[in-house]
Parts: sequence; C-alpha cells; structure tokens
Amino acid sequence: MQFNRLQDLDINNKIVLIREDLNVPIKDGKISNDARLKASLPTIQLALDKGAKVIVCSHLGRPDPENPESKYSLEPIANYLTDVLKQPVIFVKDYLQNGVNFGDSKVALLENVRFNKGEKKNDENLSQAYADLCDVFVMDAFGTAHRAESSTEGVIKKAKIACAGLLLASELDALAKALDNPEKPMLAIVGGSKVSTKLDVLTTLAKLCDQIVVGGGIANTFLAASGVNVGASLYEADLVETAKQIMSETEILLPKTVVVAKKSQIDFEDFLGSLEKADAIEKSVDEIADDEMILDIAKDSADTIAQAIKNAKTILWNGPVGVFEVDKFGTGTQIISQAVADSAGFSIAGGGDTLAAIDKYNVADKVSYTSTGGGAFLEFVEGKQLPAVIALSQGK
Repeated sequence: MQFNRLQDLDINNKIVLIREDLNVPIKDGKISNDARLKASLPTIQLALDKGAKVIVCSHLGRPDPENPESKYSLEPIANYLTDVLKQPVIFVKDYLQNGVNFGDSKVALLENVRFNKGEKKNDENLSQAYADLCDVFVMDAFGTAHRAESSTEGVIKKAKIACAGLLLASELDALAKALDNPEKPMLAIVGGSKVSTKLDVLTTLAKLCDQIVVGGGIANTFLAASGVNVGASLYEADLVETAKQIMSETEILLPKTVVVAKKSQIDFEDFLGSLEKADAIEKSVDEIADDEMILDIAKDSADTIAQAIKNAKTILWNGPVGVFEVDKFGTGTQIISQAVADSAGFSIAGGGDTLAAIDKYNVADKVSYTSTGGGAFLEFVEGKQLPAVIALSQGK
C-alpha cells in the first residue's frame, strides 16, 4: 500500500497536526501507564527535528460531548510531554474558536477531541476545522485507524497534505510483511475465550498459515470438534462444525496434555483469586472429567508446540493460551512466549492480553514487532479495510 510518509516530506517552518493515540489510564491527574505516550514520541520529535511547529491531538476515554467531565481532560499529558520533550508544551482548550497560539513554544496539545460535538460522527465541518489548524496532517494513531471519525479519517480528506507518522507506517509495514507475502512456513497463535470473537481472524489465517496454535476457550471448542470431552470447560457447541471446517483448511496444533482445575473450586465472581487457591492438575485430554475445566496447556504439549513455533519463518501472535495471570496456569503461555522470542523468523504480536504476557515474560525485545493497535490490529488481520488507512492511501 502506498501512502505519504512524514520522513519524506519537507515540513520546515510548517505547522503539522499529529493525531496520536494518547488514550492512557489517568487517575487523580496521574498517568499509570505511559506505553502509548512513549510510542508517540518518535513522530513528534521527528516533526520538531524537521523544523515544524507541532500540534498534537488525541481522544481519551469516552466522554459525553454534551457534558464532558474533567477526568477525561488531556491536561496531565501536556505536563508529561513537557517533561519528556524538555520544552514547554502549551495546552489548548478553545482551539475550534481561536485556533492555536504557540507563543514562544513549538508544541501544543489540544484538549480531548471527543469533547467536540460531531467527532465520533465524522462531521465534515469539524474535520475541516482540524485541517484548518495545519499545513500538514499526520495520522499516527493506528489504534484508532479502524474508526471513521473527524480526527482520524475525516481530516485526512480535508487536509492540504496528509501523511503517516512513524508509528502508523511501522505498523502497516509490519502487518504487510506478515500478511501480504509472508515467508513460509507461517504459523499463527490465536488465544481467547471464544471462537466467535476471533472467527474472522481464524478464517482469514486458515487460508494463509501452514499451522495455527489455538489457546484458551478457543482451543476447547477445537478440542470438542476433534472428539474430546472437554468436561466443564468453556466452549461454544454451536461453533464445533465451524471449527471442523477450519481444521480442514489448515493444521490446527492442539494440546495432548492440559492443566485443569475442579469447577467446584472456581468462583467466577473472583475468578483469578479463586484460581490462586485451586489445585492445578495435569492430565491427558482423553482423561478430563465432567467437573474439570481446562485452563492451560501442559508443559510437554507446550514444548512440542514450541518446536513448531521455532521452525516457523513468519509468526503472528494474538492471545495467550491459558490463564497466565495465575502462574500455575501460565506455563503454556510462558513456553510459547519464549519460543516466539527464540525463533529466527519474523514475529508480530498484538492485543492487550498478548502485550501483557510479553511484558510478564520479558520477551518484548525479542519479538520482531509489537503492535499497539488492539482492535485495529485484529480488523486488519481479518482483512477489513481501515478507514483512515484507505484515506491515506488515496493520497494528496
């Protein structure tokens, strides 16, 4: 896919508006996780280094534009950016009425775009108002690229010049490498509680991959499709036939041994807490009792799957294979995480739980590319067109 890239443009003495994804957890004015903020910095710094004045915009949470609450304000992020960029970042609330007055600063942060009526409805007038603030619009928020909103898709169509920032471009390049013409053999790891939530992903990947590792409740549905009694495990009986169809299209790597717990020991209102106290029992998939729930892949099966991962040339990873938050049910995810890290192939990982597993097992620096996209990552893998990306590809 062809699109303008920030690094290729002359933006000296121009004003650029950069749409970032700064949707981070803030409580009592304190930022508790700055991963998305750190991911935005290279694009902001590049624009400054190229001689531009920079306006940054983003959403935060889901405020009501009719009555926006102060807890959704981006003001704490302006203070954060001031510290990390080592220069003053002005915070602008009334930019739709009065524009942006930089004063002696070179960087401005706009108040939450979702405070603006029409933002989520992709209002054309609001899109034009954003475009009027700048000479160049930079889309760098891959995590919102699947939403057709005024600050994502609409402004691209209205801007004099629009381009992709470093983060968005790197996401698209990595996904293209994994999906457009992947080096074979290709293997995917797909975890999650339900086949239904990942059905489009599985269907797409079945046509691309030589092998797919499934985990969590998804694996339970595939085990049931292969004739295994999954006991009290969560699975989707109505999708067993769908699972069989997917199994006919590619090789699904299923465990032969698993880790289970008695359902009677599990409190679903305090799921993780009860699992800390529950007994973790390893057994063959052919021996699961009616009152047992599968919660992880056992070590010997995980080791076998790990070998397939290490042999793959392209690896796409979305989702853990067990309840890894509790160590006794995290062995499978830990072994698979390390296998991805040890593989010489190209690996791309995405999804909140996947990133949490990567952090827990300290393999972030050994995964070729870690996507910050969340829902956009999944939709891209499914083959859906992302509105902001399509708008960028049409170029101007």
